[in-house]
Amino acid sequence: MYIPTHFAIDPVAIDELLDRHGAADLITLTDDGLLATMLPFAYEPSAGSHGALYGHVARNNDQWRKPALGESLAIVRGPDAYMSPSWYAAKAEHGRVVPTWNYVTAHVYGRLVVHDDPGWVEDVVRRLTAKHEAMKGAPVWTVDDAPRTFIEGQLRAIVGMEVQITRIEAKSKLSQNRPLADVEGVIAGLAARGDERTSQAVKSANAARD
Repeated sequence: MYIPTHFAIDPVAIDELLDRHGAADLITLTDDGLLATMLPFAYEPSAGSHGALYGHVARNNDQWRKPALGESLAIVRGPDAYMSPSWYAAKAEHGRVVPTWNYVTAHVYGRLVVHDDPGWVEDVVRRLTAKHEAMKGAPVWTVDDAPRTFIEGQLRAIVGMEVQITRIEAKSKLSQNRPLADVEGVIAGLAARGDERTSQAVKSANAARD
């Protein structure tokens, strides 16, 4: 990934992005070519040297059966949005502006390990459920709210996936290269469009420049 210095993310922010993210695109290179699946992950920073991502796929998904060649890649996406030149103060000053795209992303590389074990998979399901139910707020659903025989049947239908992280490339492109007057226009433009999430991300990324 091309990461100019002003778009680099510090390790603390990377941990926060991975901890809070909902889902990622898991991409593996196999003898049959590239395979990809979008699936939720739980991030465990203390696993191994660089942490790990835990998730699961449907047993009928061939990706877990096809051995990954070399590193696998999980693409984690934060907020992203189109940036209109009409939001920039510079448009009125000199007109030398063009559209672009703001985004936050992390490319997580690692060794893919398949866990076809109901106990391991149940632990991941409980991790994911607890994480997202807590973010959702009350009322909270837990795995134990469903009949045990039903849960056991569901667990047999999925297979665990672990990405043992070897390296992470992350980028936060949120108008840090624009003059502050342009940044203010971006924040206001996004908010007016109803994209409060990206608006707040741009505001936070540029707060230290005020």
